[in-house]
Amino acid sequence: MLKKILIANRGEIACRVIRTARKLGYRTVAVFSEADAQAPHVALADEAVCIGPAAAAESYLKVDALLTACRQTGANALHPGYGFLSENADFAQACADAGVVFIGPSPEAIRVMGDKAGAKRAMIEAGVPCAPGYLGDKQDDATLTEQAERMGYPLLVKAVSGGGGRGMRLVHEASELAQAITSARREAQNAFGDGTLMLERLVLDGRHIEIQVFADGHGNAVYIGERDCTAQRRRQKVIEESPSPVVSPAMRERMGRDAVLAAQAIGYCGAGTIEYIVDQDLNHYFLEMNTRLQVEHPVTEMVSGFDLVEWQLRVADGQPLPVRQEDIVLSGHAIEARLYAEDPYAGFAPQTGPVQWWRPQQALFEGVRIDDGIREGGEVTPHYDPMVAKLIVHGRDRADAIRRLIATLDDTPLLGLRQNARFLRELVDHDRFRAGTMTTTLIDQWLTDGEPLLQRPVASDEAWLLAGALFAARQQGSQHAPQLLRADSVTAWDIPLQQDTVKRTLRVQTASGPAAAGAYRVALSPTDTPHTLRVLGQDAERGEARIALAGVQRRVRAVWLAAGNDEQLHLVIDAAVFVFSEVSAWPNQGSAQDPSRAIAPVAGTVTQVLVKPGDTVTEGQPLLSIEAMKMEMWLNAQAPGVVKAVHAQPGDQVQAKALLIDIELTKED
Repeated sequence: MLKKILIANRGEIACRVIRTARKLGYRTVAVFSEADAQAPHVALADEAVCIGPAAAAESYLKVDALLTACRQTGANALHPGYGFLSENADFAQACADAGVVFIGPSPEAIRVMGDKAGAKRAMIEAGVPCAPGYLGDKQDDATLTEQAERMGYPLLVKAVSGGGGRGMRLVHEASELAQAITSARREAQNAFGDGTLMLERLVLDGRHIEIQVFADGHGNAVYIGERDCTAQRRRQKVIEESPSPVVSPAMRERMGRDAVLAAQAIGYCGAGTIEYIVDQDLNHYFLEMNTRLQVEHPVTEMVSGFDLVEWQLRVADGQPLPVRQEDIVLSGHAIEARLYAEDPYAGFAPQTGPVQWWRPQQALFEGVRIDDGIREGGEVTPHYDPMVAKLIVHGRDRADAIRRLIATLDDTPLLGLRQNARFLRELVDHDRFRAGTMTTTLIDQWLTDGEPLLQRPVASDEAWLLAGALFAARQQGSQHAPQLLRADSVTAWDIPLQQDTVKRTLRVQTASGPAAAGAYRVALSPTDTPHTLRVLGQDAERGEARIALAGVQRRVRAVWLAAGNDEQLHLVIDAAVFVFSEVSAWPNQGSAQDPSRAIAPVAGTVTQVLVKPGDTVTEGQPLLSIEAMKMEMWLNAQAPGVVKAVHAQPGDQVQAKALLIDIELTKED
């Protein structure tokens, strides 16, 4: 009988298991590395034990430390989650030897399916369709080369152990084979301690479709629909959905029947996933079995209404499955998007840093579920997987689910480090995804071809205008308000802003009187036509502002976050994050001692001169611009008058404090 459960994992899956265990009345124990001492899963559990330093090899992968934690806390069961030791047969055996219930399949089943070559041999014997390949024990380069020539290209070189795309190489032609064998063998040895390889005929333009299976200790086994995981980059899943847009009821039944056959062939017990590659003719071929709960299990839960972790706990406790195959009815459509701390516009490079803003509860409307393992104020470290959350939606149909996911991505910004939310949004809205014609290699091909979806978003002129209005409102309401602001007249001032590498000096005008409260005329430069915007209100807690522009009121996701001694504005537009900061390197023009003399505030290059001798100028009128430090600054008339002399022309290099323009001031009446 299960009494207390230790979760041998971290992040969102640890939190997810703890919640279901608590629902069923079980006490829980979290384990954590020194780097995870303040992680959400630690606070969520009833008890927690530190098991070592930050490195996974010294903490989450230490069998002795995990079993010691079980003894310390009296936990008589262990849930491995996914990743780490979840598919390690020796770990499952060590749990059994220690009298701890391993919430998963038997060590024997894990061992059979952990060897990809052995698993394929077992599946061929059981009658499950498999793609052609080489599964032999002879591992010398000459044998692998000979087998590859017989098989033909393209093909995959794959490590027989492990998963996640590691130890796998795609070979298009014979000249690539030797390097692929060497690198795959080396990576597999480093990652899994086993450099044994197999060869597999590549299914061109294939789809990755998997079947959720579940078996108990009483001889019962069922399948719970399929998940389409075709949207991948570098063999790593990005989007998963259920049902698949290409699977018919008859095809689902065939795949499900083969999946149950595969599980029963090895005496499987618990949650498992049979992964298939599906060709253009919709033939399915066994790839591998994941002998654990999958990252993407929530989409199956959404369409079935079942709690798969609850099933795991009940089966581990010796109970039979709660339903028969004929009782399983799937409803609607579910999609899961993996939120990664990575930069899709820099080759999906992993990112680390502080979590400055993360409030997923603001997006939890009907049909939305967010599984996460981060908290605001925490940090994403380089020690673990970059996946920080999963956004799961359920809709009436696929179009409904896509719409809900887009809205959820818009309303759930992760601020403080780069992440892939905008990429996910554009991916599910892409013609290929909507049409259901993705392939497992399409995103990688897009990366090579320069697909616009993988080009970094650029802040639009409208985003700059919104930023200008919000900065103006903040300045006006603070002690740092520009000296040019006066309560009795229309005034103008410049706000130099930077977003990424782009710098602009925005001209802002405001008017006095209650009717003009919150109204600003913002121009993208001192010479551009201004646009009228009105800041109707800001909600700092929700990170929102309401702004009227061109006669339309709109809700804008706008979050002010500290950056050193200053604050930056994070505008979230269609899930893209644009960070604006005020450039404070320029002297305050309002403090000029002599308004009849336009003085260069810094050394730089004159880029534009907008006046000539004899011109009449008004207060605030742009006179000329200077480029310095890769930024453009405008000098404006500090008082009305007539230009007497211009001492610089475009292209001139000028020094700080150089006299540029003389103005004869207009005499007061």
